[in-house]
Amino acid sequence: MKLTLPWFASHESSAADARIGQRSSMLEYDQPLVWVTLLLLLGGIVMVYSASISLPDSPKYANYKNHHFLLRQTTFVGIGLLAGLFAFRVKIEQWQKAAPALFILSLVLMVLVLIPGVGKGVNGARRWIGFGGLNLQPSELLKLMMVLYAADFTVRKQQYMHKLTKGFLPMALAVGFVGGLLLLQPDLGAFGVIVCIAMGILFLGGFNIVWFSGIIGVLGAVFSLVILLSPWRRERLLAYMNPWVDENVLGKAYQLSHSLIAFGRGELFGVGLGGSVEKLHYLPEAHTDFLLAVIGEELGLAGVLLVTMAFYWIVRRAFEIGRQSIAVDNVFAGLVAKGIGIWIGVQTFINMGVNLGLLPTKGLTLPLMSYGGSGVVINCIGLAMLLRIDYENRVLMRGGRA
Repeated sequence: MKLTLPWFASHESSAADARIGQRSSMLEYDQPLVWVTLLLLLGGIVMVYSASISLPDSPKYANYKNHHFLLRQTTFVGIGLLAGLFAFRVKIEQWQKAAPALFILSLVLMVLVLIPGVGKGVNGARRWIGFGGLNLQPSELLKLMMVLYAADFTVRKQQYMHKLTKGFLPMALAVGFVGGLLLLQPDLGAFGVIVCIAMGILFLGGFNIVWFSGIIGVLGAVFSLVILLSPWRRERLLAYMNPWVDENVLGKAYQLSHSLIAFGRGELFGVGLGGSVEKLHYLPEAHTDFLLAVIGEELGLAGVLLVTMAFYWIVRRAFEIGRQSIAVDNVFAGLVAKGIGIWIGVQTFINMGVNLGLLPTKGLTLPLMSYGGSGVVINCIGLAMLLRIDYENRVLMRGGRA
């Protein structure tokens, strides 16, 4: 005997199915994460243009047009978004399979940087490989590859996480090799970020807390020793501690002192977009490492707080996505998501700390916003992976297959 539903029950059932289908399609990706990322990218384009518009007045950039850095940053963002779309379509399990090979490739690129004629030096640092009119900075790629490799290593060695020799030593050797290559460039800031990524993922993966605490102390001693044995790093540290002494203001603390002046001029709401004085050849390279100082001067404390809250939200969301992945038994994806949060959070903290005089000057850019092709593109790829992890979580929680 065939049963039929009353017309009103059938109508309500079909309407509910339509609502569920509509809701499912709307929840396929994290729209707020996409919008926050896009706003930071667009804000970066605007602020890079504002910070660099007067650079052609300097002899160093005499052959550049006023819109040179605007066009290049817009191009970098476009390439980054396309690369992100491609990365989003790659399953996380495929990234896991490729993690060791990608990590080795990034190490090869790091070695190539140090070869004369291949690596390109700027201001005494050899950190780029030239490709026509574009420059690749392998250390930016290495940050993302370290996230993937450390997460894959932690999953493969899960049973050894409480053992020093099998659980930590192999990763320590890999990070030590990376550190040696970075110190030869030199790039102590990138080394610090990569160490934080590796140690953070190992800790989240269940590494013994006693060994972890001891290793943190050893790393602190190593970084202190590197600074003490390097005269120019030692001078920079001393200048950071007292930037207003005459010899420091005109020497190692020149950028820091003018960055602090920029924040002071900005006060609560800034002097207005485009109205910065410090970008007029007082604050060197304002469109890269010290972009936040220009934001502080032109948009004031309000603008700096908005940028800070946007990055805080991204990091917090990354850890939420990571917890969801681990809850659905996808440990690798969860560690990658949290690793991306550590990467973005640590680099943002260091850049903002340097700009505000909380940390010694380091050559780290503000993610997504500062001028630089390698940084912007790799940031976009990393956040696209985060979106992919969240997408696969949503599919699994709806009973589907990632």
